[in-house]
Amino acid sequence: MATQSRAPAPIPPGAAITLASSTFAFTICFAVWMLFAVLGIPLKQQLGLNDTEFGLLAATPVLSGSLIRVPLGLWTDRFGGRIVFFVLMLATVIPIWLISYATTLWQLLVLGLFVGLAGGSFSVGTPYVARWFPRSRQGLAMGIFGAGNSGAALTKFVAPALILAAGTWTVVPRVYSVAMLVTALLFWVLSRSNPAHLVKSSVGWREQLAVMRDPRVWRYSQYYSVVFGGYVGLSLWMTKYYIGEYGFDIKTAAFLAACFSLPGGVLRAIGGWISDRYGAHRTTWWVMWVSWVGFFLLSYPQTDFIVQTTGGPQAFRIALTPTLFTILLFVVGIAFAIGKASVFKFISNDFTHNIGAVSGVVGLAGGLGGFVLPILFGMLADLTGIRSSCFMLMYGTVCVSLVWMHYSHRAERQRKAQAVGLTQAA
Repeated sequence: MATQSRAPAPIPPGAAITLASSTFAFTICFAVWMLFAVLGIPLKQQLGLNDTEFGLLAATPVLSGSLIRVPLGLWTDRFGGRIVFFVLMLATVIPIWLISYATTLWQLLVLGLFVGLAGGSFSVGTPYVARWFPRSRQGLAMGIFGAGNSGAALTKFVAPALILAAGTWTVVPRVYSVAMLVTALLFWVLSRSNPAHLVKSSVGWREQLAVMRDPRVWRYSQYYSVVFGGYVGLSLWMTKYYIGEYGFDIKTAAFLAACFSLPGGVLRAIGGWISDRYGAHRTTWWVMWVSWVGFFLLSYPQTDFIVQTTGGPQAFRIALTPTLFTILLFVVGIAFAIGKASVFKFISNDFTHNIGAVSGVVGLAGGLGGFVLPILFGMLADLTGIRSSCFMLMYGTVCVSLVWMHYSHRAERQRKAQAVGLTQAA
């Protein structure tokens, strides 16, 4: 007798509008989080910053947005994502506006810490959205929400246009401040809450954080520090890279940099679907291999050399054209988009009841990667004078992930085989 395929679990009322409003809110939050990726270009010239200082300025919002992720994840489990998300967005409105009045690096760094809180919204929205959907659809739901990463590309389109239209960078934070306020109000009106999604109040903070002793959390944190931390770091760095390496103006450079940021955000939903269908491990494994090849090619600096041949000296040049460079960066952006979703599929599979705490820890690791990398990019550029050294660093981090994935997966398969053997023997 033919077996009937099981129908997919139904989506509860309110889930779709909650997912849509949360994704829109996260897109605006991420656009704000990446604000200094473009704003830092005129500020670098105005304040006379070197590459390391530029990296610090661009990365400062990422630091606070990363550190706040763990408590935000815990608060989401305890109080609900709707209220935490709303209050978080309101808390950034005034600091964003005040950026337009800053005149020194220290003022920008302090305000950047407050503005960076918007980046913590990921650890609120991920568990908030996931709990509205059955497990078979959580990967896709979290991927759709994570597509809000495309806010990085939104900033690259909007901010340069605002600067050119107004003739000054100060208009950008004012427009973004108003946009954040409107987004917060729209989110509150459209989103929904479900008391059944809250963690029982009898569960203490220490019990929620006990999950950090699980080695899988640290493994997923390392993967996410590559796919998300690398995405954030390169999104902050690429506009400047295009200007320095190829001599483009800020508008063209930001547009080309968006070829990495846009697929790295929008295609995250596809990554969620792929992870649901083929599994988190297989998906993440291929993501790392594609990234490994891409960074190997991107790492090679523009090189001129002379070879002494039998017919005399011959000059050769090895360099990536802007077109080829952008294509490679686009491919890496797609890989990172899929990888960001597949890592969180690991989490939804393994940590169903405390997904907020785990997503906060893993999100913290990814955010810290996004904070450290632009600073390291700047330091390497200042020390070596080689702009492509940023890709050399990313190549090394991907190598670590591949080695760790190989040995950890082999150990897990051995444990499962032993468990099956014991069961059969019993």
